[in-house]
Parts: sequence; structure tokens; C-alpha cells
Amino acid sequence: MNSLDNIIELTSKLIRFKSMHSQPDEIHACADFIMQWCKDNDIEASRIEQEGVPSILVMPENNSATLALMSHIDVVDATDDLFEPRIENDRLYGRGAGDDKYAAALSLVLFRDRLQALRAKGLNQKDMAFGVIITGDEEIGGANGAGHALTRVDCEYVIALDGGTPKRMVLKEKGIINLTVTTHGKAAHGARPWLGQNAIDALIDDYQAIKKLFTESTEDHWHSTVNLGIIRAGESVNQVPATATGQFNIRYTDHDDPKAIVEDIRATVSGDVHVERIDPVFASPESRYTERLLKISGAEAVQEHGASDARYLKKNGMAGVVWGAEVFGSIHTSEECVSIPSIGTLLDALQTLVMELEK
Repeated sequence: MNSLDNIIELTSKLIRFKSMHSQPDEIHACADFIMQWCKDNDIEASRIEQEGVPSILVMPENNSATLALMSHIDVVDATDDLFEPRIENDRLYGRGAGDDKYAAALSLVLFRDRLQALRAKGLNQKDMAFGVIITGDEEIGGANGAGHALTRVDCEYVIALDGGTPKRMVLKEKGIINLTVTTHGKAAHGARPWLGQNAIDALIDDYQAIKKLFTESTEDHWHSTVNLGIIRAGESVNQVPATATGQFNIRYTDHDDPKAIVEDIRATVSGDVHVERIDPVFASPESRYTERLLKISGAEAVQEHGASDARYLKKNGMAGVVWGAEVFGSIHTSEECVSIPSIGTLLDALQTLVMELEK
């Protein structure tokens, strides 16, 4: 069995863990499985935990490495059938196949292969040129996964294997603002709505006012955007609701000031604004490793509207990129999959880079 076969086999085993945040025990079980895999392959690994979120570090001596490959094992919720992996037409299907368990498997198998090669030369794990970081909360922001794990390692360069394609390497991602707007009215019986004031009406007005703050439109859409994703109001169909809450997801660019965006919203709406979280933009600084990886892979440097754990690199003084296999836009869907040949393409490029670092 070659390395690519090993990656697909390991990914399939990881997919079977229902590592959703609605089932945190499954996330821990998946982490336990990886720790045992490392032990079985004579690899030293450490498991750390922050606020109940497990992360796994597979590193050279003193958790210090020139390069680290970062991935995550948590997934978005799915029905039971999606945790049964299947292969069709060179694609591996299943929840986490493309986001992001193939990346964890690829990182581990590559680490095992390079460690075996070093041991054949009389060297050991402390001589490894790269390390592996696997986290457990990327899907809910990554604060206790990558946000914590990156403070525990010393890496010059990190490749977040969680986006892009073999031919599209992401050097910039938008930041995120999640906030709620709560509007207030007056409750009344649904049969006498004139005696009340419907808070949903006020929320709709606030939504329309917020949308006017995000009118910019360019061909590449590299500007701030807003989405109203969840509305909660009322307890009964025959009641005029006294409160209504809308949850907004805002994506902003490196040209925007997130605090100014929030203040503009506060000044515009009638409801109460509560900021849930503000995540920074990811913008990769210049690095010789980026230049080398682009040359090895032949990939194009691009920017993406999504976000990943790469957002935590800058605050920890690390450069890096977001890169990954071809997933055909399927992540978070019932047809989530990953291209098996594209995993092989990534493996070849990463192995070339690692072997250069070993010299």
C-alpha cells in the first residue's frame, strides 16, 4: 500500500467519527484515535486541551519547527449516513472528507514517511523539519484549537490545509464579524395586533438599514458583505412578539475597519447591537517559503471570501498560506467529497518542500 492509499484509508477511519460539536465526546474520541495511531507508528505526539477542545501536536524537539501543517477534525452537523465513507469515481465521500479530515491524514502520513526516512539515516524525530498541528474547533471559530495551539509551538511558517485547491493557493482571507440585533415592541394577542407593536417589523426595518451600509459591489466581491442568517421571535402564532433577534454574519476585507463597521451599525439601527465575535483578516506576509511552494506546485496566488484558522497566524508571528485538495465546492453539503488524485498532488508538492528543508 503506497502513501496515498494510506491517506485514504486513514481519512476513511477518521470520517467514521461523528466529530460534531453537538457530540463533543466524538471529537475527543477522534483525537484519542489519532494519538493511538501515532503511538502505533512510533511517533511522539502530545495532546493539549483548552476549554474542553483537544488539539494534537506532532512536532520535533521543543515543539519547534521551520514548517507546520495545520488541519482540524471537527465537522459541521450531518446525518448518520454521511459518516459512512465511500469512494466513487476517484472521489472520497463523507462528512469531513474535504473539510478537513483528509488534511489531518495527509499530514500524519507524510510525517510518518519522513520520520522513517530520517531514521534510516540514523536520525530521529527531533531532526524533523516540519510538524503537525491538528485542532478540534475550527468550525466554531478556532479560538481554543488553533488559537491556543499556535501559542504552544515555535514555527516560522504554517500551511493551513483547509482551503484553496492544488492550483489555487490562498494568501488572503476575509475577517468575520458575528453580531446580533435585538429589537423591542409591545406584546399583544394576535387577534388584536393594533394593541401591540410587532418587534419583527422593527427588525425588518433595521435589516434594511444595515443592508444600505453594504451596497458596494465589484466583480471580484472583495469588499465587506452582510448576511442575516437567523431570526428568532415570538412564542406563539397568535401573539404579537415583544422582542425579535437577528443574527448577522459580516465578512470584511483588509481595507475595512471592523470596529468602524460595528459603530456604523449601532448608529443606524433602533435595536440593541451585541457583538458575538470579531475575527481578523488573514493576509500572508511575504515569505521565501510561499515563493518556493508556489513554484513547486505551479499554483496561482489568490484571495478567498471564506475564513480559516490561518487567522491566528499573524498574532503569533507566523507566516503561512491556506492550501488544499480539490473539494468541488462540496463542503458542508450532503455530497461532501475530496478528489483523491488532488490529495496525491498535494502530497508530492509538500514532500518536495519538506525534503528541501531537511537538507
